[in-house]
Amino acid sequence: MKKGIAVSPGIVISKALVLKEEVVDLNTNAISEQAIAGEISRLEDALKKSALQVAKIVEKALEELGAEKAQVFEAHKMLLDDPVLKDTITEKIKKEGISADYATHKAVEELKVVFEMMDSEYMRERAADIKDIGQRLINNIVGKETIDLAVLNEDVVIIGKDLTPSDTASMDKARVKGFATEIGGRTSHTAIIARTLEIPAVVGCGQLLDEIKTGDTVVIDGSTGEVCINPAQTELDEYSRKAAEFQARKEKMKALKALPPETTDGHRVELAGNIGKPEDVIPVLENGGEAVGLFRTEFLYMNRENFPNEEEQFMAYKSAAERMSGRPIIIRTLDIGGDKHLPYLELPEEANPFLGYRAIRICLEQTDLFKTQLKAILRGSAFGKLKVMFPMISGIAEIRKAKAVLEECKIELRSAGAAFDENLEVGIMIEIPSAAMMADQLAKEVDFFSIGTNDLCQYTLAVDRMNEKISDLYDPLHPAVLRLIKKVIDDGHKEGIMVGVCGEMASGVENALILLGMGLDEFSMSAVAIPYVKEVIRNISLVKAQEILNKCLQMETGAQIKEYIQNEMKSF
Repeated sequence: MKKGIAVSPGIVISKALVLKEEVVDLNTNAISEQAIAGEISRLEDALKKSALQVAKIVEKALEELGAEKAQVFEAHKMLLDDPVLKDTITEKIKKEGISADYATHKAVEELKVVFEMMDSEYMRERAADIKDIGQRLINNIVGKETIDLAVLNEDVVIIGKDLTPSDTASMDKARVKGFATEIGGRTSHTAIIARTLEIPAVVGCGQLLDEIKTGDTVVIDGSTGEVCINPAQTELDEYSRKAAEFQARKEKMKALKALPPETTDGHRVELAGNIGKPEDVIPVLENGGEAVGLFRTEFLYMNRENFPNEEEQFMAYKSAAERMSGRPIIIRTLDIGGDKHLPYLELPEEANPFLGYRAIRICLEQTDLFKTQLKAILRGSAFGKLKVMFPMISGIAEIRKAKAVLEECKIELRSAGAAFDENLEVGIMIEIPSAAMMADQLAKEVDFFSIGTNDLCQYTLAVDRMNEKISDLYDPLHPAVLRLIKKVIDDGHKEGIMVGVCGEMASGVENALILLGMGLDEFSMSAVAIPYVKEVIRNISLVKAQEILNKCLQMETGAQIKEYIQNEMKSF
């Protein structure tokens, strides 16, 4: 039995397909001056071949994973097309007198080290993308064939040190039933893809490749983080029972789609989904979502060479509005900075980027950029129930400045004869403790609040949520975090405005009891979590949820609160 990080729930029992990194024998010998031209030609041919392979992967990823997940492969293609990469390798061939494969290896290793030294876990994990590109290029230089995961003859679970983005994009999705890897974290590419495909996955298991061989029977429990190798019959029977229970629960969740998110004593809340592109509304509706509580517009800006213009953005917002057929969509304005960067937007080097020049701070300084987006949102509001939300608000001055820019946009659109919703609702994200403490005043300025629990928790507890070393300190159930959330909800309700949560906390079934008891109006989460939260809401009364909340608020630690809630849920 191996234990790792559970990143995608479910249980699968299948044969293992082990992906071992086969070492390529690099030609490290010095080459003659006469051989240089031939090596450069090998490099150029390999770059062309690699670009064609990645283009096919992009096409497959777009079809099977969607535009957002395909962006990483667009980035691969951009790097392969970048003359800087070719020039760097070519320079090493010429100056150091080495082979094309060895020069590529050295150039990629140097670039990979740069990413691995970065503070952000997200950026460190992008080093896997660099390695993926480099290995593909080297394989094509030396003519090495690799396992074709697109053509599989039987169902398998993939076992590897880590899965490259290319591995997951090109594989036969109908045959791959789960993943287990030696390394990786909750934000790794493997974890993200597994959740997208809704297949069990466990990462960060430590030694696997020396203990599992292709053909072994392996159980992956993506709910507990267990990986069982060649289980005994009694273990197989137990895992088979759990797998059947899990599948039955998934089927039960489907039956909840048409039922309202209403407590047993008739209290109604709104369940919404978080999206990154217009087509993401499809799984939200399929899972019974009633609204979009967070449209992360930064994905419209990523993996391109310039800012999207007003027309491009308008078409995206219009498309989302039409797909939702009048249901509400909260559009968050550009939230870039921190660990999210645009290659064409020069941002200063900062010691603490999460506390620096980002989100609304950029938009209020670069108002042309801001107004382009706001005009597109306003125009889109003529086609559905759009709302606009400003992120990273720390106080009154920022929201008033943002609203003033919005009014300028309305005036300009009226002059141009463009249609838009004159009563477009305006909200803010409460994700900074100063905003939470000022919520009573901020509530007088806006139509709604949406609490971003990811950052609110991070800033309140002074815990970098990307740092694995202190991940145990990142606790949304910490009493201080709960008290801030309750204050925001209470302050919002005193002014008669809607209050929602769009952070990860909204998708936790245990958290749902507390948020419900606090009187939260809207829960916004990943689409697949909607039925599970709905089940909790439909199995408890508001009065009982309030009783649970009051007891939790008297407790001293998040661990005590979690244990208490888990015991309460056993009676459901």
